[in-house]
Amino acid sequence: MSLTTLRYTVVGAVATISLARPDKLNALNATMHAELRDVLGLCERDDAVRVAVLTGEGRAFSSGQDLTEDLPRDAAGRIDLGPPLERDYNPLIRTLSGFPKVTVAALNGPAVGASMNIALACDIVVAARSAYLQEAFAKIALVPDAGGTWILPRLVGPKRALALMLSAEPVQAEEAFRMGLVYKVFDDATFTDEVANFAASLAKGPGLAFRLTKQAIQESLSNDLTAQLELEARLQRAAGFSHDFIEGVTAFRQKRDPRFEGR
Repeated sequence: MSLTTLRYTVVGAVATISLARPDKLNALNATMHAELRDVLGLCERDDAVRVAVLTGEGRAFSSGQDLTEDLPRDAAGRIDLGPPLERDYNPLIRTLSGFPKVTVAALNGPAVGASMNIALACDIVVAARSAYLQEAFAKIALVPDAGGTWILPRLVGPKRALALMLSAEPVQAEEAFRMGLVYKVFDDATFTDEVANFAASLAKGPGLAFRLTKQAIQESLSNDLTAQLELEARLQRAAGFSHDFIEGVTAFRQKRDPRFEGR
């Protein structure tokens, strides 16, 4: 696969997708979106991959949409932002939200605008200490998109989400950690190694149980307690029938580390 805006590497069971337009602060354009669709599909189909890491090259995770890109116009000649959302951003957010493998957004630097919401659509967000997140849409008189108005209120509550969107203030990594937007903050000097170690640790986990857990969390957002308890029972039965459960119990009894196979 020939890539011009991304770098895709696989080490062990961890695939790393790096946004690779560092001269543009990894701004997102149509080509990058098309390549993201391709590599996420490749990652999903590769049975050897258990964890996908999304990160950036250079000083930023991403500055968001590339505003220098030629954007579509309507019959009156006005810029029409609907088609890029429908073609690129909305499918990407749906793909990340339903991705069957563990996804980690590794913020090596600022995640601004749509890229903040792309990061939050991943399962886990980790950040370098110098990184920040910013819902910057108001600065150019736009509405947050890429799922931001759905994801962010569910993470920090509607009032704080609205304040972050209306003020367009950056949230430094440590504050994002306190808000619950970021799971871990690593020092800049050790960020790459820490991310690799963290992802490798996740990759050793029970892939089937991880998929079922992701399903449970997703459905909990619309279930009442009774429905969620019933879902947990169904998913737990499926997990209990798995090879990994037998291996986990056997390893526990033998006082050794389990060797999960994701089935």
